[in-house]
Amino acid sequence: MMIFVAPMVAALVALALTLVLLKSKAAKSIQDVPNERSLHSEPIPRVGGVALMAGVLSGWVILVEFLAWWIVLPLMVLFIVSLVDDMRGLSVRSRLLAHLGAALLLVLASGLMAQNFTFGVVVLLLVVWMTNLYNFMDGSDGLAGGMTLFGFFVYGVAASLGNDPALAMLNFSVSASAVIFLYFNFYPAKVFMGDGGAIPLGFLSAAMGLWGWQRGLWPAWFPFLVFSPFVVDASVTLFKRALRGERVWQAHREHYYQRLVQMGLGHRNTALIEYALMVAVGISALWTLQNPVAWLCVLLAWGGIFLFAMLWLDHRWKARQLVGRA
Repeated sequence: MMIFVAPMVAALVALALTLVLLKSKAAKSIQDVPNERSLHSEPIPRVGGVALMAGVLSGWVILVEFLAWWIVLPLMVLFIVSLVDDMRGLSVRSRLLAHLGAALLLVLASGLMAQNFTFGVVVLLLVVWMTNLYNFMDGSDGLAGGMTLFGFFVYGVAASLGNDPALAMLNFSVSASAVIFLYFNFYPAKVFMGDGGAIPLGFLSAAMGLWGWQRGLWPAWFPFLVFSPFVVDASVTLFKRALRGERVWQAHREHYYQRLVQMGLGHRNTALIEYALMVAVGISALWTLQNPVAWLCVLLAWGGIFLFAMLWLDHRWKARQLVGRA
């Protein structure tokens, strides 16, 4: 029964450490200083990810016998490397090598590469992409925290439905820790996640999705549907930037959620709209687990919804620019 205490431990540790960090020197030395591409106007401590991840790992201590080392080890490496990046700044090459190394360890140790080399390479690239897109989407108050809360909660519910309480508690621990972070990160944010939180969480969204699939708890498309609010926005935006020959790794304000903020909705309303989307996507994903014959219809429906929303936002954005030039 001790495993069911893990989410509570995660939340309590995340709360205690957040309060400590906000009063520490780290809050003043590790800050997100706004620039021309930022959506905030004042420096914000970038230490929330430290407390969030500490909460997760504390909850996982109770579940240590159920953990897979090939998830925890690369997760810790990414956390340390990303924390160093927050404090001192690392080159794009150094960060990417760390992301590739973590993803390679995950794919090799999970046995995918040995089973099917080509499929293993595809999964490797997808893990690297998921690791980074979480960071790309961490640019508005409450957004990344909300995706963490809802996304990993859906993973937990799906694991519970599949009679895997240990994996459920592992995911609920991430979600519980995210609740605390979100309390301090919702508009107006008192703390940001930073790379120390966003990068490990992006990796974890892919790693947990892969693990659940390998355990037969959900189909391969399930993790992508659960995290589709992030996957679609980041992928389409970066693809459009690549087509224009722009440097996709550079900071910008062209994501759809960023445009919603700039179009007047603000951080709070943008977050609430995204939450509604995350909840709807999560419910539909869980529904398909109980009604597997409908999975293709659900995916096509969400594809149409996302396409319509993006085309509408592109139209409104162009109209806004024309008015601004007039």
